[in-house]
Amino acid sequence: MDRRDFVRIGLAAGAAVSGNRVLAAPATAGAKLGPGGILDAGVLEQQQMMEAGKLTSHALTSQYLARIKSIDKSGPRLNAIIEINPEALKIALEMDRERNLKRVRGPLHGIPVLLKDNIATADRMSTTAGSLALSGVRAARDAHVTAQLRAAGAVIIGKTNLSEWANMRSTHSVSGWSGRGGLTLNPYALDRNCSGSSSGSGAAIAAGLATLAVGTETDGSIVSPASICGLVGIKPTLGLVSRSGIIPIAHSQDTAGPMARSVADAALMLSAMAGVDANDPVTKESAGKGGDYRAALEKGGLKGKRIGVARNFFGRNDDLDAVIEKALLALKAQGAVLVDTEVPNVGKYDDSETEVLLYEFKADLAAYLKEYAPNAPVSNMADVIAFNEKNKQRELPYFGQEYLVRSQEKGGLDTPAYREALANNHRYSRAEGIDQVMKEHRLDALVAPTGGPAWLTDFINGDHYTGSFSSPAAVAGYPHITVPAGYVHGLPVGLSFVGAAYSEASLIRMAYSYEQATLHRRAPQFPASVSLAAR
Repeated sequence: MDRRDFVRIGLAAGAAVSGNRVLAAPATAGAKLGPGGILDAGVLEQQQMMEAGKLTSHALTSQYLARIKSIDKSGPRLNAIIEINPEALKIALEMDRERNLKRVRGPLHGIPVLLKDNIATADRMSTTAGSLALSGVRAARDAHVTAQLRAAGAVIIGKTNLSEWANMRSTHSVSGWSGRGGLTLNPYALDRNCSGSSSGSGAAIAAGLATLAVGTETDGSIVSPASICGLVGIKPTLGLVSRSGIIPIAHSQDTAGPMARSVADAALMLSAMAGVDANDPVTKESAGKGGDYRAALEKGGLKGKRIGVARNFFGRNDDLDAVIEKALLALKAQGAVLVDTEVPNVGKYDDSETEVLLYEFKADLAAYLKEYAPNAPVSNMADVIAFNEKNKQRELPYFGQEYLVRSQEKGGLDTPAYREALANNHRYSRAEGIDQVMKEHRLDALVAPTGGPAWLTDFINGDHYTGSFSSPAAVAGYPHITVPAGYVHGLPVGLSFVGAAYSEASLIRMAYSYEQATLHRRAPQFPASVSLAAR
């Protein structure tokens, strides 16, 4: 769930080759590509064509840039891209040169990638979290995630729009809107919301504006827009992916993660993103626990798995529940053993989660600005609040900045109230939450609806949520994967897989098996509104 919610309650299916290593069959095998053809294809299909000499990174990047121009900046005007990397084609040419010299770095070599605009890039692009207060401000150095992707050969082609300050600005904001970027539209129904805060990343990948995108999550900001945009989203275990260089909300929950059109693509990207970072101490705990997730891309991963169905996250939408009940039948058909259960104590950290985020936002933002944006016109939360007040017409036309003000009023991270709230979060989300139910029923994973279908965008009343399964894993810092599960009146909805810390490989194996058995995803058609006759 997003912040306000928890406060208020056709290519051939051959093998693809990367360097000298043969990769698994494409995840889209047997599925039809969208109207974008190769632009709707996955990493392995695109790599196969580049290895065969039928495609170059420069040509692929050029086609994505042209599609951005025709669909994002005109046509339906999705407004998912906040900035194009002026060096994208140059980088693509360099990746082609390396390929010609037989220097292929891995599966992402030459693959176009979009980054959410709260991830630092030490290049000609700004890093702003959607705020005009940081417009034109270039980061002092790359975020660790950015450096990891560059080292893997990815071509960073631009930044995506987002809910400003990752949706931690107002108690009744509109997801997908930022002062710098405006509103991102949902490609499955242009009058409906993409959710957030990784709204642009979700809309962009759904619409085929790049092969892959990076989102970030504190609570729901990857899995919610991924579900609503018909994508696979992975929120990793806290510490598997470095937080360094990402404009923060809260270090106890923030993480970056992949958003993609298939489980295989998301797994390949996660492999490249993960890694120990000397500048982020929590990543030291992930040493030896991550790795190459390609081995998890195998069918049969559900056979014999004990999966807890978190029934306390059903019952909010009858149509959604009907879709997920069919998903459960698919899990059983693949050999899973389903156990009806509930995640305990989920209501015992609603308020304390908010408290922790407010305390950490103030401290973490100041630390980020000092290290990555020392020349910015703002250096702390108080400066941002003052900037917004001075620029009300551009920054505050639809909703306010209640969270920023509340955060500024908090004390330091040595405040007893903060420490107590953090301890409460961990107790009830971990030991007496996910850990408890998984141990009691000997579970390999928990499943539930990721969230409801997209709501109508409403600038008067703000967002209209219909529940979410994001908070338990978000507060615990545990992994969460959402996979397309079907449609409610033409609007995508997802099935979530949640597990214990560092269980990404197991979750990917189960999610991949479910995806390949169902292949629910279909490309959006950009209708002006939803058809109630559609299912």
